Order: sequence, then C-alpha cells, then structure tokens
Amino acid sequence: QGQLVESGGESVQAGGSLRLSCVPSKNIFRDYCMAWVRQRPGGEREEVAAIGTGGGTRFLDSVKGRFTISEDKSKNTVYLRMNELTADDTAMYYCAAKNSWCPTGGSLSFDYWGQGTQVTVSS
Repeated sequence: QGQLVESGGESVQAGGSLRLSCVPSKNIFRDYCMAWVRQRPGGEREEVAAIGTGGGTRFLDSVKGRFTISEDKSKNTVYLRMNELTADDTAMYYCAAKNSWCPTGGSLSFDYWGQGTQVTVSS
C-alpha cells in the first residue's frame, strides 16, 4: 500500500508565494505519476499539475507560468511551487499518485490520495 503526506498550506496575501510538499512512500515515488489536485470552495476537484515517470509535466491553464511541480529524489519529496497567488487559488490541495502513466482525458483516477492541505489567499 502506498501513502502520501502533503504539507505547506497556509494563509497568504495575494501576490505572494507558497511551496507545498508531498512525501510519498518509496515505491510510489519511484514508479508513479505524481500530481497536485485542488478543490476550490463550492467547486469540483481539478488537476493543477502533474509530473510523469519520465519527468514530463503538465499544468492547468490558469496556473501555467505561475506554478511549478518538481521532485527531489534525494529527499523523497514532490513539490508544488506557487507564485503570484490570487484569491482564485484558494482551495484544498491534494497530492495524488497513479501507477505508471498519468491519467488521460481529464480523468482524476489516481490510485492514492493525501489528506489535503488548505491554501487560503486573501485579497
């Protein structure tokens, strides 16, 4: 069984930056697609960013150019760096993982999910 633990969410001012961290179990980190998914108040879950087993990345259009997903294998950690935050970025952010390739066609069929970390941006 895999496990993911995310952290780093907090309240920040609009225009600020924040870095979220996700620590997965070793087997997941080595062989899984890793992603960040968020759920805004009253909204549905949406994939924010994902990094595939080969290192390729993809981003939600509204965060492209502002957010960066990366991994540090030496620390067994996946990060989501968020810059130029706006109130629209306020959401619960979840770390998610799927064996092998990332979900396609807009699917959120990940195998494992973290408990979530809250990000609140004030304007």
